[in-house]
Amino acid sequence: MIMEQNWVLPTLIAIPFVAGLLCWLVEKISDRLPRWIALLGMMATFALTILLWQQGDFGTLLASNAVATGENLPWAAQFVLPWIPSFGIQFYLAMDGLSLLMIALTAFLGIMAVGCSWGEIQRRVGFFHLNLLWSLGGVIGVFLAVDLFLFFFFWEMMLLPIYFLIALWGHNATAGKTKEYAATKFFIYTQASGLVMLIGILLLVVINFSQTGVLTFDYNQLLGRNLGAWEYIIMLCFFIGFAVKLPVFPLHGWLPDAHAQAPTAGSVDLAGILIKTAAFGLLRFVLPLFPNASEAFAPIAIALGLFGVFYGAFLAFAQTDIKRLLAYTSVSHMGFVVLAIYDGSIISLQGLMVQMVAHGLSSAALFIMAGQLYERLHTRDMTLMGGMWGQFRYIAPLLMFFSAALLGIPGTGNFIGEFLILLGAFANYPIAVILATASLVLAGLYALIMVYQALFGNNTTLSLVEKNRGKLKDLGKRELALLLSLAIGLVWLGLYPQPVLNKSETAMQWIAKAYQQDGTTAQTTQIQQTTQGE
Repeated sequence: MIMEQNWVLPTLIAIPFVAGLLCWLVEKISDRLPRWIALLGMMATFALTILLWQQGDFGTLLASNAVATGENLPWAAQFVLPWIPSFGIQFYLAMDGLSLLMIALTAFLGIMAVGCSWGEIQRRVGFFHLNLLWSLGGVIGVFLAVDLFLFFFFWEMMLLPIYFLIALWGHNATAGKTKEYAATKFFIYTQASGLVMLIGILLLVVINFSQTGVLTFDYNQLLGRNLGAWEYIIMLCFFIGFAVKLPVFPLHGWLPDAHAQAPTAGSVDLAGILIKTAAFGLLRFVLPLFPNASEAFAPIAIALGLFGVFYGAFLAFAQTDIKRLLAYTSVSHMGFVVLAIYDGSIISLQGLMVQMVAHGLSSAALFIMAGQLYERLHTRDMTLMGGMWGQFRYIAPLLMFFSAALLGIPGTGNFIGEFLILLGAFANYPIAVILATASLVLAGLYALIMVYQALFGNNTTLSLVEKNRGKLKDLGKRELALLLSLAIGLVWLGLYPQPVLNKSETAMQWIAKAYQQDGTTAQTTQIQQTTQGE
């Protein structure tokens, strides 16, 4: 496979890291300068994704063979440099339609995260933006890396900045839980799961070395290996690493506390971007590398996902903190993601792409609004809110719109994504689809509870504002621009999702073929590759 070196790919990673470092260096000069550097850095990153969107060829496989090997990968661009040749490690980046859409979402929500923290963060502004942008740079690296060592390097790199975002700029929540507690819990969960995944990576590399005599972490060369009895064990190591981040029940314990205590930009990062890296990992690595084990594990994974749908919804009902409610809705919605991934049909995988983008936009918008309400009312307790419909011109209708989008109302991208997932999965898992469809009623209920408690009922808005010596002010131009941008994106996805489907189609077709290939095909491919190696 020969392709030109595309320097845009490392540039996508470098911009957030360089911009973040500049933010930190100019911190003592001005508090405003780091904000502008961060904003321009993420806008430049987003502009590069638009350039790749327009110029990249995401519609043709490099070979017509249906078998999942390194010879027919749907890369539209790649960049390779030697890194540690003695261990078979390369700085190897590659992009397909799946990567492009995830990076575009990351860059766009990065702009939103910088924008929503403009007035919220008032201390150590430069160091804050360094951590925010470095976490985003790490996420982009995860979406581009196809050397497994490099992938793990970026996977771990994006975690430490988020720890600092929560621990230094977060909020102390109810029940005596501090922001440091939430940050430490997040770090322990993710580090432990990362260690399990590293064990899986090393096992895969060692087995490949024993079969071929070639020490490599190259994704292309590791595809199609006949791992025998080890396949299920290694697949579980990868699954656990990604399931914690997604999160899948019962590995979700870090999420509610991290969301509740994180600053608004941190919540946007966590809900809109970070959990998408786990879904990406399942699609990129687990299904293609371990198709037989993944197929055998699919009923268990889907059962866990469905339990999480109802578990997340019921716990959302019990929350009085609006951010904790939104956190549990993420647990619930990720059940649809698991269903789509392990169904593996092209329709459900295409629906998954729309769903991930739409969920990123809608959850980011709701967390931004939760932060805006906290700035005005100095509380996130919904039992203390009420009557805002008559007090705010823009906040109330926008909160209602994004709540409706989250539950999948027609006309938004969430509806298209959920509909395609359920339609595609029905042939293979009809009972699971029926249960998942029934759960949409619960989504409507907790969305309505949130809307009713915050916007209607007893009018406590004025008393809350007066109690905290604040001002009853509606959304400013900056805040309104952020939310309208997210609303336009959701409506565009809901009314015209075809551009997203076109960009992701080839990548999703390849993943579907990789997942559906049987053990005989995989074994034949392994024999062919071993012969070529000799």
